[in-house]
Formats: sequence, structure tokens, C-alpha cells
Amino acid sequence: MKYIICFLCLFFFTLALKAQNCNCDDNFRFLVEKIKKNYIGYPDKVNSLNQLQFKKFTDSLQLIASTSNSYKCLSLMREWLSFFKDKHIDFGMDFSKLSPDSVRIFFANEEKTTWTETTFKSYLQQNNTILDSIEGIWNYGMYEIGIVKDHTQKNVEFIGFVLKADSARWMPQQIKFKISKVDNQYKTIYFSGGDHSINYPSLITQKNQLDFGFFGKWKRGEKKTKAVSPAKIIVPELISSFKVLDEQTSLLTLASFDIKYKRSIDSLIDSNKNNLAHTKHLIVDVRDNPGGTTSCFEKLIPYLYTNPIHIDGGIVLATEDNIRDCYEKDYSLSSTATKKKIQENNKKLRAHLGELYYLYKPETIKLSKTLKNPERISILINGNTASSGEYFILRAEQSKKVTLFGQNTAGMVDYGEIAITHTPCSIFTLIYPVAKSLHAVKRPLDNIGIAPNISIPESERDWINFVRNYKNE
Repeated sequence: MKYIICFLCLFFFTLALKAQNCNCDDNFRFLVEKIKKNYIGYPDKVNSLNQLQFKKFTDSLQLIASTSNSYKCLSLMREWLSFFKDKHIDFGMDFSKLSPDSVRIFFANEEKTTWTETTFKSYLQQNNTILDSIEGIWNYGMYEIGIVKDHTQKNVEFIGFVLKADSARWMPQQIKFKISKVDNQYKTIYFSGGDHSINYPSLITQKNQLDFGFFGKWKRGEKKTKAVSPAKIIVPELISSFKVLDEQTSLLTLASFDIKYKRSIDSLIDSNKNNLAHTKHLIVDVRDNPGGTTSCFEKLIPYLYTNPIHIDGGIVLATEDNIRDCYEKDYSLSSTATKKKIQENNKKLRAHLGELYYLYKPETIKLSKTLKNPERISILINGNTASSGEYFILRAEQSKKVTLFGQNTAGMVDYGEIAITHTPCSIFTLIYPVAKSLHAVKRPLDNIGIAPNISIPESERDWINFVRNYKNE
């Protein structure tokens, strides 16, 4: 009976794909033309030096696409887009277009381990005294993962495989990530995202926590909550917070600048006006902040302001696709003033259809006074501080109060304002940027990022304590 059910699921999945154009050859051609026509960074990335190489690369993948199924097509699309090395470009799946059974079938051939929950728990029990410190059960959100040493490798490596997840996108025994260990330091070999995309986040290990940055802080132990259905997947919230550390120091953590957090961030800053007025040293933690909108940090600007802050303008590639798929989207969470501004911008872009239009003029923020406190501001940044998180840094670094601590940011700030669209096969979703900041001309940050004033080594586990103690050096 099990095999009959699987066959029927595969049959209906195939019918669902045939009901639309999911021919890989057609979809790959669509992707290439879409990016050539609409991606703002295309002329920067494909030039006279690499044009021939790029054409050969594209043609070789197009040939493979001509005989590939939808599963293989997903990886082909991602491989082609990786040429641009733009972290604002993404190609994934719209899971709302597929049933859980269809999703399960789509990812059925992903890499698996032979470990089961039963054999793994037995291994942990029998080898309790000689296990590596990272081996064991870990959890984050909907995932419960087993981490075990890979005894097939000469080097010291570990696999993280699924024990429990959503039972659709991720099934037991599928490998979620791999980790290496060199000189007692753990490093990510690769990490598969929720849509099985391959990523390479940094890893900070502590006794009971594995910090993969944007991909979560994993806790040791089994999940305490029951498994949820794919339709009710719970993702841990990114939380911003304010904490008084001592008489001199306060910590403001800004986990995301997504528009949905604007009200809570504004409220957080307003409710701590008195604390900020008496804080000599403010630490602002924007590590792993993936960005969002610049309006989320507007209320913080007066506290770091010492002198006029210059903001570079930006250009937009005003194509019909970009206007429709980026600027005419529903921005229901935006303020009335922001919505009005978006409508005005739409009119300007449509009046300059087919052009590189200077939509955003350079401007300078000038405030009437400099606040006494905080006297100094330390901002924590890392490789996952991205997009609008980096725009915040570009403004903040102009202040005489500010010192940047940590590691280079993500380098996602040259290109932005993303368009979201589907290929002819609507299960696939394409995201790409349509705007370019003018700072990229004089100070390119693409894949380089903003460097800190004071570097914090990877071996340092407590960055907050590092910054607090640094003032005494």
C-alpha cells in the first residue's frame, strides 16, 4: 500500500508540473533573459574581461537544462546565478504552490545518512565518555538535529542530520549541515537552508549553543515542543532589546530592520529615553541583522549624531518588470507617508521607462544639537550584518562617537531594493535587486563589506565583554 500511495503522489506531482510550463530548458532561458534585462548589477558583473567565459558557462548549463527535470533545474538555476556573487539574488521555491506530499517528493533524493534516531541515541549512550563535545542532539525552531562524527573521512568532520522537522521540506536522515574541526576550532563546511539552498555561514560554538548567525542559534538537547504541520511552521522571532549592563553601559540589540519590526524598535527606543540620557557608553549589536528598511533605525540617529551625515543617492533600472515586481507591490505595513512616497516614485519611474533613473538624490542629515549622552557608541558588526543593516553602519560611522567592532559586514549594500517574481514554472521564485547606491562608484563594498575599526578575533566568544573591557586598554 505504501508504494501505491508514493506512486500516486508522484503521479499527481507530475500532473501539477505539466499543468504549467515546468520545462527546464524554457525556464532556464527565461531566467537568463530576465536577469540580463532587469538586474541592475549585470553590466558590472559581466564585462569585456569575462564576457566570453560567461557565455561558455551559460551555454554549458543551458545544454544540461535541455534534458533536466525540475529537481535538477533548481540547482542549475542557482549555479548560474552564483556567477554574479550577489547576496541579494536568490532562487528558491514557492511552497504555497505545492502540497506537503509534493514538496516531500521534490526533495526525496537529497543527501541522507544511514543513521536513524534509534541507532544514533544508542551510539550516544554507548560512547558517552568518548564523544566529541559537539556530538549529540541539538534543536532550533522546528528542527531537531543529530550531530555525529563522520568516520568515513580522514579529517575530523561531523554531519548534522535531521531527527525531526516539518516532514515535508526536511525529512529524518537528510543531512542539514557538515562541520569540520581543525586545531580544536569548528567551522562550517556547508549549511542547507530551509529550501535546501547551500550556504556557508560562520560558526561560533559554546558549551550548549551552536551559533550559525542568520541560520540560528542551536541549543543542545531535544525539542520540548511537539512537531508542527508544514502549514504551521514556527520560526523563532528576531527580537530587539535594551539592557542596562552597569552604571556606565547599556546594550541595544537590533536583530532585524524588517518593516514589521519598525513599531517595536521605535517603541523600544522611546521607552528607554531616560536610560539613553544617562548612558555614557552605548553598545549597539547589529550582528546577524539581515536588513530590511532604513526607516527602522531613524529614531536612533539623534543619539549617535555629532556632525552632518551624508547619504549617497541611488539609481534604479526602470524596466516594466522592475516597476511591477518591486515598486508596485503591496506595502501594507508601511506608513501612510511612505506609501505616498512609493506612489510618487512609481510615477517618476514610469516616466523614465527603460532608463537608469536617479530616483534617490544625495542628501545630508543636519540636526540642531548633539546629545551629551551616550558619550561613545560601540557597534558590533559581523559577516551577517547585511543590506539595510549596512546602511545603518554607513550613517553611523560618520559620527565621532562611533567605533565599529567585530568583523567585515556582508557586502550587500551596493545593490538593493529587490524584485520578486516567478518563472513560467510558478513553483520557482526569483529575487534580484533593481537599484544601485551611488557609494558603489567611489567606495565599492560588494562582497567586501564595511571593515570594523577594531577587529574581534573568531576565537573570542563574548563580544559584549570584549567591548566593555576594551575601554580600559
